[in-house]
Amino acid sequence: MQRKTVWLVVMLALAILTVSLAAYAQRSTKVYRLGYVRTTSGYDAQDEAFKQRLRALGYTEGQNLVIEARFAHGDAERFPALVAELVQLQVDCLVVGGIAAIRAATQATSTIPIVMLNASDDPVRLGLITSLARPGGNLTGIIDNAPALAGKRLALLKEAFPHIALVAHISDKHASPSAVDRTEVEVAARRLGVRIHPLEVQGAEGWKQAFRTAREAGADALIVAEYGFPNGHREEMVKLVDNIRLPAMYTNAAFVKSGGLMSYAADPFERSLRAAALVDKILQGAKPADLPVEQPTKFGFVINLKTAQALGLTIPPTLLFQADEVIQ
Repeated sequence: MQRKTVWLVVMLALAILTVSLAAYAQRSTKVYRLGYVRTTSGYDAQDEAFKQRLRALGYTEGQNLVIEARFAHGDAERFPALVAELVQLQVDCLVVGGIAAIRAATQATSTIPIVMLNASDDPVRLGLITSLARPGGNLTGIIDNAPALAGKRLALLKEAFPHIALVAHISDKHASPSAVDRTEVEVAARRLGVRIHPLEVQGAEGWKQAFRTAREAGADALIVAEYGFPNGHREEMVKLVDNIRLPAMYTNAAFVKSGGLMSYAADPFERSLRAAALVDKILQGAKPADLPVEQPTKFGFVINLKTAQALGLTIPPTLLFQADEVIQ
């Protein structure tokens, strides 16, 4: 009986190995074409993490993988044309970042699988999927629960600078997550005894004026929502904020890496790695309709101490202790 059990275990192991080798062989021989759309102006560290994860899963650009990347440079109006171009190329899967790009993709195709690299608004509320557990259709991916983090950002800003009484919330007028983020900030503001001065803007000139307006309105600090236009103009946004010498909280750590003061957000690298794993499942035959939409499990509070010193700001030691990363 014992010998029979050992034999069954060996046979099961061989069967699993055979299936694994077959899957790897398919990856090695077929050339997959991946459409990749983001609002940024080019590849960044988050994109590189996504590509590295694909390499670890057996996909090598130039051998069995072609990535057709398109960047909107912060202009959401470009997404329909960019996505349409990739649909015409008949890519095997579309990977899209941000709600505007996701909308454009779902409107362009109902057959090509779509993976959300990140969604800062509720795709169920927006009618893009049926539910997080069983999205249905051709869309799945990662959401970042951005609205749930809005109150925490304001609380951290208040802890860093207890004197603040008026905070300007600056956002892209045409980015749907902005309104939700602002609403959650306003709820937290009432609890913290802070007033919010909302500024919805559009275009480069609108953003330049918004920071001056915040200063003139007597704002003590800023929350800069990265959704939409700012995400394609990070360094420019950071310079505009630093020019008015007010403490600012960002919704994306990439802005802090570019010289912004602080951010609290879902870990973008975790999102990239998990999105790559979903792409692999789809390329190997899984249907997006059956793959649950995933939510972040890692969050990061990042402080740029070099920027604080340049602006003459003192960050309390207790807050530095809370930070997941301090840039010096």
